[in-house]
Amino acid sequence: MIPILEDIFKHLEERHSDFGKAIAGLPQEALDWVPGPDMNSLGVLIVHTMGAERYWIGDIGAGILSNRDRAAEFQTHGLNENALREILSTTLEFSRSVLESLTLDDLTKERISPNHRGSVFRVSWGIAHALDHAALHVGHAQITRQLWDQRIPRVVT
Repeated sequence: MIPILEDIFKHLEERHSDFGKAIAGLPQEALDWVPGPDMNSLGVLIVHTMGAERYWIGDIGAGILSNRDRAAEFQTHGLNENALREILSTTLEFSRSVLESLTLDDLTKERISPNHRGSVFRVSWGIAHALDHAALHVGHAQITRQLWDQRIPRVVT
């Protein structure tokens, strides 16, 4: 893997690990819990972020079409911790395989996005966006976990 993509992959690994920490040990109720209006559950945050990562790195980065259904990602419900961890793991391995296959010349290529009315994105932009998007939603997941943990007052003994 070329050095710049190694660095990006290390950051992606960290974001995946952060998602794992956000869901660690939670019951199904917590994974499907929506803290308020216009907010998402932990399950939705993970499925949506992994769908986006797969799209930006796979579809845009390598031209490997995913047939992503973005709207369906926001309907996620009922995935337990193990299922969400599997999605995190599978997506990370896919991202690794794509990033390992890319060259410096590939990063300057442009791809037409089927999901953005034919807009054109440079491969490097798509990869950077995948990382940026993951970091944003990891923050949402961390706050959602904090809200879940604090929703019931703790008894101090």
